[in-house]
Amino acid sequence: MSSSLTIESTLKLNTGAKLPILGFGVWASPQNLTVKSCLEALKLGYQHIDTAQGYDNEAEVGEAVKQSGKARKDIYVTSKIWEAGADVESTYERCSGSVKKVVGDGGYLDLMLIHNAAVGAEPRKRMWLAMEKLHEEGKFKSIGVSNYGIGHIEDMKSYAKVWPPAVNQLELHPWLQQREVVEYCHKNGIVVEAYCPLVRNQKADDPTLNDIAKKHGKTTAQVLVRYCVDKGWSPLPKSDNPGRIAQNADVFDFQLGKEDMEKLDAMPQETPLVLAVDNESTA
Repeated sequence: MSSSLTIESTLKLNTGAKLPILGFGVWASPQNLTVKSCLEALKLGYQHIDTAQGYDNEAEVGEAVKQSGKARKDIYVTSKIWEAGADVESTYERCSGSVKKVVGDGGYLDLMLIHNAAVGAEPRKRMWLAMEKLHEEGKFKSIGVSNYGIGHIEDMKSYAKVWPPAVNQLELHPWLQQREVVEYCHKNGIVVEAYCPLVRNQKADDPTLNDIAKKHGKTTAQVLVRYCVDKGWSPLPKSDNPGRIAQNADVFDFQLGKEDMEKLDAMPQETPLVLAVDNESTA
């Protein structure tokens, strides 16, 4: 990755759309703080907000988009569907609900994802077919998946008109690199997004990480965000602390060297909290 990247840099999706290289996550962000945190992020130059039906704060993200004073085209919004309806039509209605909550009846979402592959093969199919319909109608500019293994993405070929998905969002950081599925995505033109890039702050005391942070005069969180950027992933750090929201975006004035990346790549690998594995298909 080039050191000339900025917070305005983008990754090109297979739909031709451009995904901002840095996103702002609102997982577990309480409703009373979501608007404030999103407005802070947008003020600091973040251009992408990542929400989900399961986060129960889509409406608050929409409110922040409205209050920001920015043009809709200048804010990239992602949501995710957690659960399929009984059929494609009712699933379509669930997906449409996200558009209404975030941007109102006449609006669109830039990206819609299936939240988790572990719901099973049939629900995954219903969700994808419903999302394809909304994609055709221009309500979803791009559609993708989250927590999908290789088997899940391959399985889509049997029914998907839109394949490959534009994005696969995975938990990614030095201790969870999910190398096989990431390599598969890169080979197939699927952009990889990294959620929990800060490892839920569980590795802040790691000596190697701290050494690298000291060397660059950065925090451990900034090193972890930059690690994702240098891997070609789009990180989605989240925080409701204004200072940390700013800090997590301040990662474009340095670059990790080859030796830094090798040390971080060599971290022992852990098991993801969300397993992209089910009985029908293996990751």
